[in-house]
Amino acid sequence: MKKVGFNLLAWSAVVSDELLPMAERLKKIGYDGIECFIGAEDKQVYRDFGREIGDLGLEMTCVMVLGPEENPISPSAEVRQKGLDRIKWAVDRADDMDAGLLCGPFHSAFATFHDKSPDQDEYKRSAEVLAKAGDYAAQADIVLAPEAINRFECYLCNTMEQLVYLVEQAAHPNVKAHFDTHHANIEEKKLAGAIKKVAPVLGHVHISENDRGTPGSGHIPWDETFGALADIGYDGWLTIEAFTRDDPDFANSINVWREYNKPWDVAEQGYTFIKKMCEKYGL
Repeated sequence: MKKVGFNLLAWSAVVSDELLPMAERLKKIGYDGIECFIGAEDKQVYRDFGREIGDLGLEMTCVMVLGPEENPISPSAEVRQKGLDRIKWAVDRADDMDAGLLCGPFHSAFATFHDKSPDQDEYKRSAEVLAKAGDYAAQADIVLAPEAINRFECYLCNTMEQLVYLVEQAAHPNVKAHFDTHHANIEEKKLAGAIKKVAPVLGHVHISENDRGTPGSGHIPWDETFGALADIGYDGWLTIEAFTRDDPDFANSINVWREYNKPWDVAEQGYTFIKKMCEKYGL
C-alpha cells in the first residue's frame, strides 16, 4: 500500500503548534504523513513543528509557491536569483522538519501571467533555476516536485506535456514532476494518458476532487486515475489536498469562497476512499 498523506492547508497556511492536534488525529485515522505550506519566516517554528511531527511517528512533505518578485522565468537575472534563493530557503525549512519532498508550482510565479504563450526562453530559464535548486536539494536528500496547475493560476505549466518537457530540460535526479488530479481534470484530455506521459519523471501525486472537496464525492475519473497509477507502478505519496475557508487569508488568495466539505469529513472519508481504491487496483 502506498503512503497516504493529508495537506494541512485544509486548516491553515501557517505552520504552528495549533496544527498539532490535527496531525495527531490524522495519525489516528491512519495517515502516514502530513504536508504543510512553507511561508512563515520564523525558522524555529519549522524546527519545533518538525520535531513534534516526528515524535508522532508521521512523515512529512512540504509545498511552496513563488511571487512575481522572485519569478524563475523572469528576463531579469536578479529576479531569477531571488527565486532560486527562495527555493533554497524552502529546502532548508523542509530539511529542518526532516521532510523528504518539496512540491508546488515553483517553476514560475503563482498567478503571474503574460499576453502570450510561454516561450522556449522561459522554459530554459526555469529549467536552469530548477537544476541549480536540485543541486542544493540533493545535499539534504530532498526531492523537488514542481507542479503543473490550471490556466487560471499558472502561466508556464498547465499540462503534463509541458511539465515533462520542463523537468527533462532541468535534467536533475532530484527534480521530479507533481501530478494533481484537480488541475488535470481541467487541463488534460484524459487523466490516464497524462499519468502515462509523466510516468518516467513522476515524483508526487495530489488526490484532489474536482471541487477540492472530499475525494470520491465528485466527478474525477478515479477508476481511470488509480488504474493508471497502478499500470505505471507508481510508488510515491498519495496526498489529499482539499481547501476550506478555515484560514480566510489563504482562502481569499486562492479564490475559495465557500465550504466544499468539512475538513474532517474530507480527512476521514478521503482516507477510506484512497485505501479502497488502492486495494482495488493493487497499489
